[in-house]
Amino acid sequence: MYLSTSRAADIAGDTAAARGPLRAVPGTVFALGLVSLVTDISAEMVTAVLPLYLVAGLGMSPLAFGALDGLHQGATALLRLVGARIADRTRRRKLVAGTGYALSAVCKAALLAATTPWSVAAVLAADRTGKGLRTAPRDALISLSCPPQEQGRAFGVHRALDTAGALLGPLAAFGVLWVAVDGYDAVFTVSCCVAVLGVVLLALFVREAPAPAPARAPLPPVRTLLRIPALRRLCLTAAVLGLFTVGDAFLYLLLQRRLDLPAAYFPLLPVGTAAVFLLAALPAGRFADRLGRRRVFLGGHVLLIGAFLLLLAPVPAGPPLVICVLALLGLFYAATDGVLMAAAGSVLPAELRATGLAVLQTAQALARFAGSLLFGAAWTLWGPDAALAAAAGGLLLSLAVAGVLAALDRPVPGEPFVGPS
Repeated sequence: MYLSTSRAADIAGDTAAARGPLRAVPGTVFALGLVSLVTDISAEMVTAVLPLYLVAGLGMSPLAFGALDGLHQGATALLRLVGARIADRTRRRKLVAGTGYALSAVCKAALLAATTPWSVAAVLAADRTGKGLRTAPRDALISLSCPPQEQGRAFGVHRALDTAGALLGPLAAFGVLWVAVDGYDAVFTVSCCVAVLGVVLLALFVREAPAPAPARAPLPPVRTLLRIPALRRLCLTAAVLGLFTVGDAFLYLLLQRRLDLPAAYFPLLPVGTAAVFLLAALPAGRFADRLGRRRVFLGGHVLLIGAFLLLLAPVPAGPPLVICVLALLGLFYAATDGVLMAAAGSVLPAELRATGLAVLQTAQALARFAGSLLFGAAWTLWGPDAALAAAAGGLLLSLAVAGVLAALDRPVPGEPFVGPS
C-alpha cells in the first residue's frame, strides 16, 4: 500500500493506482489507519488488563462484568447517531471524529482516579462516548475516499493498520506490568500519552475534501435511510448475530481459567487475535470485494462458532488450544469488522454516509450490549460452559436467519450478488 502522491490526490480521494497486487490507497485511508494504529495501542493497553483487573483485582462478578462489558461495547451506541448526524449536516467529519478521539484521550487519564468498579464503569462510558462520536465520521471519510468496488479493500487496509495497534497495545501493557511496581496505574498513564499522540496525528495529517456549498434542500431525515431495503436487512443481520456474539474479553477469561494463566501473561492473549486479524484484514477485504461482502461476513461468524466449540471440547489445555481459539477469533474479526462497513457503504447516499453507517453500528452495538448482559447472567446462573453452549446454539440459529436475509438482497454497485449459498 502507498500514500497518494500529492495533497490534491488526498483531498480529491483519488484512487488511481498501479494494477499490481497492492494498488495505491487514498492518503486519507492511510492517514486514518495510522491514527487508528496509535489510538488502538492506547485503547488495547487498557482493554488487555481490564478483565483481570476488574474480576480478579476488584472482585467483580461475571454478571456485573457482563454488564460492564456490554456498556463498553454498546451503552453509548446512540451517540454514534449524534456524531454521524452532526458530521453529515456540517460536512466536518474530521472535526467530529477528532472530538471523539480527544474525549477518549481524556478518559485514559481519568482512569487513574477511578478506584471502584463502578467509577471505572463511568469512565468507560465516557470513553465509549468518544468512540461513538468518532467511528461513523471516520468510516464515512474512508468510504467517501474510494469507489464502491474498492470499499472492502480500503476498509481492509484501514483495519490492518488499526489492528497493528491492537497487537502492539497488549504487548505494551505486558511490558509495563512486567517492569512497573504499581502496574495498572502505569498502564493507564502510558495509555493516555499514546492517545494524545493519536489526536495530534489526526490534526496534522488527515485531510478532508472541502465541504461543498450548502445545499438549498435540508439534509434528509434519518428515516429516509430506513427506506433502503438493503440497509434494513444489514441492520437486522448485524443485530441478530450480535445478540449471540460473545465478547472476546469473556473468551480470554475462559482461556485463562482453562490454562490457569498468571495475571502478568493475561495481556498476551489479545496479541494472538490481533496478529491474525492484522494478517487477514486486507485479504479478507479484497476477498469480500470479489465474492460478496455478506457471504464473507456470515462466514466469519461460522469461524466464531468454531472458537466456541473448541473451548467446549474436552481437549487438553495447552498451546494448541490457545493458538486455534485465538486464530479463529482473529479471522472472525477480519471477516466481519471492515467488511460490514464496506457492504453498507455501497448502498448509502454520500450525503448520509456517516449517518447510515452509524445506524448500522448502533444496531450491532445495542445487540452486543444485550448479548453481554445475557451471557454474564447465563454464566452466573449456569456456569461458563453451559453459557457458552447456549451462545453457540443461538449464533447458529441466527446464522440461518441471516442467510435468508442475505438471499433477499439484490446486487448493489461494486458488489456481486451472493444468493443463498
